[in-house]
Amino acid sequence: MLEYKVHARRVDANGSLATCKEAELVIDTALAGRPDAFNPAELFLASIAACMLKGIERVSPMLKFELRGVEVSLEAKRQDAPPRIISVDYVLTVDSDESDQRLELLHTNVRKYGTIFNTVAESAGLNGKLIRKT
Repeated sequence: MLEYKVHARRVDANGSLATCKEAELVIDTALAGRPDAFNPAELFLASIAACMLKGIERVSPMLKFELRGVEVSLEAKRQDAPPRIISVDYVLTVDSDESDQRLELLHTNVRKYGTIFNTVAESAGLNGKLIRKT
């Protein structure tokens, strides 16, 4: 079983710092917000995006899938009482000459084998589509 570890600490009233392995990430924990850091909801969306992108990196060689690039855009809806994310929508844009059938195969793999993707899909409703970059 894999385990993941992150350590975070408050720097001051304007933000915090998370560390993992040799990486550091400034976190927006300021009450007023800050434009130069991700807030918790944005980190949540970024983790879903990272999971999808990493999944594509993992399955592309196995599927012999050729691509020039991938982008993912995500949006979340939050309810106030109790505060929680109730839905996440995404658009996965793939720059590739592969057939529509192969694009769908890639999308199926992203949806089936992503740790974060599967966790969120079960708890918050995760819906989206894969499109070809034009």
